[in-house]
Amino acid sequence: MNAQISFLDGTVSLIHIPLSLYSDFLQPILQVLLPQSQTLKANSSPEELGSLFQGLTEDQQHGFLNISVTPLECSIVCHSCWSKSVFEPAIKRLPKELSKEVSISKDSYTVLSVTSAGMDAGSRVVDLTSPLALAGIPIFFITTYYSDFILVPTKDRQSVSKALLSRGFVFSEDESSFRPPTASAHSRGPSQSSGTSSIGEQQPPSTPPPSNLAELQTRAFSTLKKRNVVPYLEPDLRLVSCSGRENSGLLHRNGYSEQLRSRKNSNSQGGGPGQNGRGSSISSSGGGLASWVDTVDTKLYTGIISALVSQPRFLSVTLAQEDPPSLLLDKELLPIFGDSLVGPTAEGDQNLVPIFLDLASFPFEATGIVSGIAGRLVQDMELRMMESAELSYLSTARAGAVILGAEIGERALGVLRGAVEQ
Repeated sequence: MNAQISFLDGTVSLIHIPLSLYSDFLQPILQVLLPQSQTLKANSSPEELGSLFQGLTEDQQHGFLNISVTPLECSIVCHSCWSKSVFEPAIKRLPKELSKEVSISKDSYTVLSVTSAGMDAGSRVVDLTSPLALAGIPIFFITTYYSDFILVPTKDRQSVSKALLSRGFVFSEDESSFRPPTASAHSRGPSQSSGTSSIGEQQPPSTPPPSNLAELQTRAFSTLKKRNVVPYLEPDLRLVSCSGRENSGLLHRNGYSEQLRSRKNSNSQGGGPGQNGRGSSISSSGGGLASWVDTVDTKLYTGIISALVSQPRFLSVTLAQEDPPSLLLDKELLPIFGDSLVGPTAEGDQNLVPIFLDLASFPFEATGIVSGIAGRLVQDMELRMMESAELSYLSTARAGAVILGAEIGERALGVLRGAVEQ
């Protein structure tokens, strides 16, 4: 297996917005999505602009941003400075009884970026989350078209490093990231899951972390059962995973377009969300490389804005420093984007279904969900043996979604419901 894990700069917050208040937060969401537009506001103070741009890299890229609208909630993962300067004021403008329905994570999170070319698509989530789950470290997991991202509490950063090292991960050459051991070094068993949901996840101090993957999985489904969480599918909801199209007219400098094209050619050779194009990494610093705004067709941003304004049934947009924009969206939204998307899903060749878990009843911090769910599916469905199997995960503030091919969705739902009912 070939994967590399590195810490991204800065810290992020998770924000839960109930769908009933979505319209009240549309403007703040768009403000964070397109912070460059703030330079045009004559009434913006230097302090306000400085706060916004603190969440961007020197070349005006988003360090990390995820905007997800699902049937359960609107969830935002953004730089901590934006949660304070953009979302907190929006919350304060609400009537007191309504403001209590919106939540911002108390603790900040650090983002781990994972490039995992060569990892088995069916068990990738398991392999990436199990070391942290066994260490009792709360996480959120977000799969995108190019990469996986793991959010961990900033206060646990040292514990994350120790957990990875103790499970056989080693430092890469630049000493700022990790690469995993060979596949044989992982003791994959019944498996695992690292929390996602109610903005955080950490076992109570009196409860020690599980001693093995089997215990981890058992705890995860026992917790789901106690809290009456029943996995479910949304009727007729089909998703596609894709990327923003590069703006070829602006990308010929410094070989940037060739690097992106190499990624996307890899994507067209198979896989689904999160697996495609993981073999390359594009540096966004130095050398005058284009910012993410310059690397895609502007039609993409018009499409994203149009989709957000319509309050979509499902849309997850991820902007990250080293990747082009990545989208996981309801297939019904494809016409909005025209030819601004690339990848097999952009042509509608891919049918994905999300299995939802409503985790609103969980405490703000809980562990073991992601890894346990992924592990049970890998174990019971033999996903490693299925050549076309793809398993990914989307953590939102108070929910989780397992993303699989539509052809195995019903079977996977049966496996998860059976595990919860045991």
